[in-house]
Amino acid sequence: MQTNMLFFRLRILGILLIFFLVLDLYSWRGVKVLVRKFFPKREKLVRTFYFGISALIIAATAIFFFFPELEEHRVFRKIVSATMITVIATKLTFLVFVLVEDIIATIQWVVRKIRNKNELTKTTISEEGSNEGAKMSRSQFLYQSGAIVAVAPIYFFTRGAIKGAHDYRVHNIVLPSANLPAAFDGMKVVQLSDIHSGSFTDKDAVYKGVKMVMEQKPDVFFFTGDMVNNYAYEMNDYLDVFSPIKAPMGSYSILGNHDYGDYGRWDLPEDKVKNLEDLKNHHKNLNWQLLNNEHLVLDRKGQKLGVIGVENWGSKARFPKYGDMDIAQADMPDVPYKILLSHDPSHWDAVIRPNYKDIDLMLAGHTHGMQLGIENKYIKFSPVQWMYKQWAGLYTEGNQNLYVNRGYGYLGYPGRVGILPEITVIELKKA
Repeated sequence: MQTNMLFFRLRILGILLIFFLVLDLYSWRGVKVLVRKFFPKREKLVRTFYFGISALIIAATAIFFFFPELEEHRVFRKIVSATMITVIATKLTFLVFVLVEDIIATIQWVVRKIRNKNELTKTTISEEGSNEGAKMSRSQFLYQSGAIVAVAPIYFFTRGAIKGAHDYRVHNIVLPSANLPAAFDGMKVVQLSDIHSGSFTDKDAVYKGVKMVMEQKPDVFFFTGDMVNNYAYEMNDYLDVFSPIKAPMGSYSILGNHDYGDYGRWDLPEDKVKNLEDLKNHHKNLNWQLLNNEHLVLDRKGQKLGVIGVENWGSKARFPKYGDMDIAQADMPDVPYKILLSHDPSHWDAVIRPNYKDIDLMLAGHTHGMQLGIENKYIKFSPVQWMYKQWAGLYTEGNQNLYVNRGYGYLGYPGRVGILPEITVIELKKA
């Protein structure tokens, strides 16, 4: 197992090395034009910095990969990951302009070949993109424009790490249903998902969101998985932060794909087993009742509402399929309204909607909205929608509803740009 993990990490480093090499070599062609125009005596210095920052990112990633003790150095990981994402986004943005210039130049070259002309006329733009008497060549204009636009990722990703990571937003949803028992009309459900405590470095900022949760005065609280990144100990320092979360009708939780330790490094198989037990104890210590393919029935004034919690079930090959609805619902009494907690939203289309028409509401998380996108009253976009049909917010098919929480924490990039951390508040209404 350790050998497989070693080869996996070496493969990741190899891919990263090739990616940066291609990115830097191609984009440097445009940077070099600007350097020679504006800083002709500093070309060597700029080139060293331009390629050197990529080399430092790869070296830092290698150090993190091969020195397990650095798992606990959250600030180091945060700096490395934030720098990597920002550098990649900045260079890719500039590369687009280099690519546009190359496409234009290639088209012009093909046209000239077709016309069988050896030289351009005075009114034709040259291969270098210059017009006779022009003050600036086309290539210089494009590269300068690219350099200006490429500043935007630096601003947005830096701001996303400093402010966006803990800019918690409350999303209020009113959800009517004819199946809801009258006694539960107006019941307030609060949902959190994807805490990823191993990424946190600021307890005060995290607690700010917890206070916002309690200000909602939930009747019932649900947590839909991924308490940690890999290891149960990541939550040790944050148990006191999340312990105030309580609700009069109870707090209930499930596991996410990161909670099983499948992505961690283990000397012995029993270490991984113990890690999962420690994590389950964290739920217990928080007074969050963990539902592992289990159900319970809430009673209000003699009327019933069912809550089902399944282990992680992911449609993607790399995610485990531990969830089992048949086991979870075994011997469950007949109730008119059922809420399902399932971490991965792909479970809804793949299993729930086709086979379990009695599930009225499924609560999920997992996607984080990719922590990147645009969300306002006119536009709702994130690249994650190319991987997940349901990725953030409310989805309705017939009488069944799915709500996908955007996540409380973050993973990988230590921040959020456009898709901010979420506290979901759902008011159930009798239709």
